[in-house]
Amino acid sequence: MAPKAKVLVAEDELDIRNLIVFSLEYAGYTVVQATDGEEAIQKAMTEQPDLILLDVRMPRLNGYEACQQLKAQESTLHIPIVFLSARGQEIEIKQGLELGAVEYILKPFAPDELQRRVASLLARTRSRPDHGLRSPGGESTEPR
Repeated sequence: MAPKAKVLVAEDELDIRNLIVFSLEYAGYTVVQATDGEEAIQKAMTEQPDLILLDVRMPRLNGYEACQQLKAQESTLHIPIVFLSARGQEIEIKQGLELGAVEYILKPFAPDELQRRVASLLARTRSRPDHGLRSPGGESTEPR
């Protein structure tokens, strides 16, 4: 049996974080929690999750800043990042993808939809040699 995927959830709103954690644990994932961008970076470096879900608006470092720093670190560059945000303006989505995120999920979302999206992302990134990475700028890091 394959080991459970580990997902880092960085969300400052307790109720939303609890819902995400419950949904993912119910689906069989191991979940690591962070309450802000700085904590997300620290936990990503030590826990080496398979996927990171980052809220865009958080204290200390916002999701964009945390993503930028994670993609600049050799030890976390390979980890796919998904932004979570209540604001779905095209410019914000584009900015997140340009910083290296693989997807942008809009809040509110149904727990079963989150489970499906996470499962799909993990399956997609595990099946690709580059782990589904995007370098800052949005291009795939897969060798040509």
